[in-house]
Amino acid sequence: MTWFTNRKSDRPAGDRLAELWERPGILRMPGAHNALAGLLAREAGFEALYLSGGALSASLGLPDLGVITMEELVVFTRSITRATGLPLLVDGDTGYGEALNVMRLMVELEAAGAAGVQLEDQILPKKCGHLSDKLLAEPEAMAAKIRAAADARTHLRIIARTDAVASEGLEAAISRAKLYVAAGADVIFPEALIDADQMRAFTAEVDAPLLFNMTEFGRTPYLTDREIEALGYKMVIWPVSSLRVEAAAVKKLYGHLAEHGGQEAILDDMQSRRELYQTIGYHDYEALDSSIAQSILPNTPNR
Repeated sequence: MTWFTNRKSDRPAGDRLAELWERPGILRMPGAHNALAGLLAREAGFEALYLSGGALSASLGLPDLGVITMEELVVFTRSITRATGLPLLVDGDTGYGEALNVMRLMVELEAAGAAGVQLEDQILPKKCGHLSDKLLAEPEAMAAKIRAAADARTHLRIIARTDAVASEGLEAAISRAKLYVAAGADVIFPEALIDADQMRAFTAEVDAPLLFNMTEFGRTPYLTDREIEALGYKMVIWPVSSLRVEAAAVKKLYGHLAEHGGQEAILDDMQSRRELYQTIGYHDYEALDSSIAQSILPNTPNR
């Protein structure tokens, strides 16, 4: 199957995403920081994906401080959605500005195939939600962005993230969440919750589907998808996991090459040529052009 010929569903991506979280159970959305990661997630059976601003920033060699551009975000969004065909929730950070910038972001992401956008209530320079000293927008200023986003979209679902728990307290964060729902948010994403009491407080008091961030090395304790579902959440993301695993594996490769001058001893750690071609549909693309003979792979056992 190729995205050259695979006709995507006539149903808008946002509608398909909402249908997934409205089903019984929890919707699992692993982070996919590029199209190949998205294809591997689809192979594993996942039905929707998440594009993290932090993971995208790191993949570009930049910190997660709101310094990537809207254009960079759109390019990666398009590459992932066209390759996988899966509903993609995109981290829109602070919306790249105020109301007009948010409205443009909605239009650009819809054109790129996104299913949803996450907007957060920090101001620039923004930080990872699990770090200290985050600067927050005034609640009504964030609500104004959400209203602008709702006015500009046709199908894109709006996920409103609040980072207020750490600096303003639980009740203030819940108050913000309710304001954001009233402004047009479809889903609430309470960031950096530290215990089950905080997690349950949101499900008890906020009348909207909730998204749970199960990131690594942060403030939130490690929970499984079933444990998160039992707390009342409808969606879970693992936003940067794919990038962290990739970076660790590539670091190991480069260290081995520097020390040993060759890669033969670590071939078993690699995706084989055959596996890579299966993932990206290499022969399917060849078959689209009758002038291309199907390639025969080198005669290497199991590789």
